[in-house]
Amino acid sequence: MTNASGAFTFVLHSHLPYARQAGMWPHGEEWVHEAIAETYVPLLNALYDLAEEGVDYRITISVTPILAEQLADPLIQEHFLTYAEERAAWAAADIGRFEDANDPEMKQLAIYYHHWYSRMLSSFRDRFKSDVIGALGKLQEDGYVEVSTSAATHGYLPLLARDSSIYGQLETGVQSYERHFGRKPTAIWLPECAYRPAYWDETSDGQTQRPGIESFLAAQGIRVFFTETHSVEGGNPVGKAAGEAIGVYGAVARRYTLELTPSEQEEPGTTYKAYWVGDAAGEVAVLGRNSRTGQQVWSGDFGYPGDLWYREFHRKDGVSGMQYWRIGGPGLDLGSKPTYDPDRARERTADHARHFASLVEELTTGYHESTDQYGIIASNYDTELFGHWWFEGVDWIKEVLRLLAASDSVDLTTASTFIEEHHPDRVMALPESSWGSGGNHFTWLNPETEWMWPIIHGAERRMENLAGANPEPSGMQADLLNQAARELLLLQSSDWPFLVTTGQAKDYASQRFTEHVDRFQALADIAERGGDVTTEERDMLAALADRDNPFPAIDYRSFTERQGNAGSR
Repeated sequence: MTNASGAFTFVLHSHLPYARQAGMWPHGEEWVHEAIAETYVPLLNALYDLAEEGVDYRITISVTPILAEQLADPLIQEHFLTYAEERAAWAAADIGRFEDANDPEMKQLAIYYHHWYSRMLSSFRDRFKSDVIGALGKLQEDGYVEVSTSAATHGYLPLLARDSSIYGQLETGVQSYERHFGRKPTAIWLPECAYRPAYWDETSDGQTQRPGIESFLAAQGIRVFFTETHSVEGGNPVGKAAGEAIGVYGAVARRYTLELTPSEQEEPGTTYKAYWVGDAAGEVAVLGRNSRTGQQVWSGDFGYPGDLWYREFHRKDGVSGMQYWRIGGPGLDLGSKPTYDPDRARERTADHARHFASLVEELTTGYHESTDQYGIIASNYDTELFGHWWFEGVDWIKEVLRLLAASDSVDLTTASTFIEEHHPDRVMALPESSWGSGGNHFTWLNPETEWMWPIIHGAERRMENLAGANPEPSGMQADLLNQAARELLLLQSSDWPFLVTTGQAKDYASQRFTEHVDRFQALADIAERGGDVTTEERDMLAALADRDNPFPAIDYRSFTERQGNAGSR
């Protein structure tokens, strides 16, 4: 029996849009290659190292189904080997370049990067057999990691018009998880932490009951999901979600569960506890993101990644693209950045890990002393922040896990384990929300993206009608409908409106969205016509099936109409 005051879990959300054979630098498949080299392989190295050291750690890692499909794809694995080999070679060329320039400091950094890329290449190919998903699955089988899932292509669930699409996103995602990990998932990171409670939907035919997201999760056997801090605590968004929305776009009408109105919500919750949710009380629980620990990473004022000794992300060598500089301090322009010092950065990583572990102990002990309850801290982040954006971040996670595993006051746990061992004692009526700017839908629905949603909603209805009209297809009809379902999922990805809104890849995202829409419509045209398929249409289907190939076990009948019905268990 533990004597600890409370529990802690990192909750890392791993996601990238579908980028297989969809361009290279600066947008496209290299997104996946970068993440493998800079985040996923370093993180696996850290977790395997800890296990081999005998450190009894626990961590929750979410992997979206569309990312898992790509990481398991032989073509992407092959392309990654080329990517890593090229960068190791580019760093090696820098060694000679800096030697010729009589710059020993930069030469040493080039040697550092040559060794670093060579090590990542060797780890991927030899230690993990080019199988990131398999390596993560082994850590789950050994009890160190809980791998949670998400919706199939990270579709923004509250803004989808048809419950068939919510169900299809979740069922396809769960099927993909089972295929890759050999078990059913029990935890899920809802895309963008976007939640929608049950409500009555006004339609031309009258009112239709729309179930809360938790009902769809219960139908898939999911036991716990994660939400933003303000959704549980009440009040204004904090941390990552504290941005201001503009105008009425994306504003949330605060729809609550059918059984509880806002006035009946007894009291604000706390992120130190789990709660049963709405329609699925006793079946599905929620954990809120702990904002205090989150701020140590997200805060622009005192977050660790802004330390002056850490590597500067934005400045890259004009020849090789290597990042040879450090942050150096606030307000420095890129041209004034001092050179990077890996040894000094490692010292700061250890300092920050000790500070964070002490903070976790302080917070869990404080909650226990003030409530006499055993609480939990769920510290939620995008996985790609660590290693890719914050170069030293993976080493920081590794040291935090090592320190907390040795703590007398904190138990390391996973999300599902905590729910099973500490059942919630209260039902919460969560408001509609996300972890986007303003805590609402603005990041995905705004003047820049509103043109996308009628197209998405039209495709949802068309897929629903096709599924209903073809209960027992013959010939190539099933292949056509299954590929149409893939294209529907791909066009529903939350990444396309996100990238338009943020401006990170506006034209690319608009093009990708439109391409998947066009492919869906072309397939739907053929399927609706029925009958014989021409040679040209067969070739088109074969080409699309090769290009957009995730979810080989997809069943288009998942998208059968179910408005007002979350689905059978």
